[in-house]
Amino acid sequence: MDKHACLICGTEMALYFVKEEYIAPSTRNFTQQLVPVQFYECPACHFLSSRTHQSLPAKAWEKLNHDFHHYAETEGRETHDFNQPPYAAQAMMIELLARNHIIDDSAILDYAAGYGSLSHIQRKYFDREITCYDKYVRNPHQRYIDNPPEKAWSLVINSAMFEHVLTRADLDAVNDLVSDTGALMIHTVVVERVPKDPNWFYIDTPVHTAVHTNQSMERLMAQWGYKSSIYSPISKAWVLLRKPYSDVQAQVENINAELQTAWLFGKDGFVDYWKTR
Repeated sequence: MDKHACLICGTEMALYFVKEEYIAPSTRNFTQQLVPVQFYECPACHFLSSRTHQSLPAKAWEKLNHDFHHYAETEGRETHDFNQPPYAAQAMMIELLARNHIIDDSAILDYAAGYGSLSHIQRKYFDREITCYDKYVRNPHQRYIDNPPEKAWSLVINSAMFEHVLTRADLDAVNDLVSDTGALMIHTVVVERVPKDPNWFYIDTPVHTAVHTNQSMERLMAQWGYKSSIYSPISKAWVLLRKPYSDVQAQVENINAELQTAWLFGKDGFVDYWKTR
């Protein structure tokens, strides 16, 4: 067997299952030349990745990304088998953390922003400007940047890319933008371990190439120098912080008390909120 190293911890991965077809009706036009798809799992941190996607020529991967995301942002939102990120709740989470001085809101970048849905909500409902970056698409009504400078952003938002990575460089490119005191906001599915089921819902999207686990995220956080995290099940997003949780715990508890609900969860290390298989 050829060696296939885990993007997170470097352990040799093993074939976990083969996906012979995509079930969701909206995906079939995009997957005829893709299947069967081989998914490999890391035995150490349980990170899952598609070797088939990693083997695609660069232009083929870019075309698949562009075509599918254009569909998802236009026609796809009208179907019942494709869900967009909870942008309104994510915008609210940013405001809660910023106005309580848990994060620095002086320089915010939405990385892999797509058509700027989150930026639009922030501008219209919270009077906040967010800079967008996307390699594949643009919306002329939002503010984009061509080459965001590294280590220049107090908050980098990633609502739709962590499940699309092919290489470790893809992941590091996001974190490299965060300042030495900044925070990273991530929306993706994180599980204790991916079910051994080729039809599992989260990989039934043709551009979902990776699935992160609690263990892989804990390791990634440590590698990148983050000390604590905050999670909101309402916004389905984590914010990784450079500071220990004790520095912000009182503010988090005050927010939950004000809202009279458990809006935010926090701890040192990665908040492993979803522990079921």
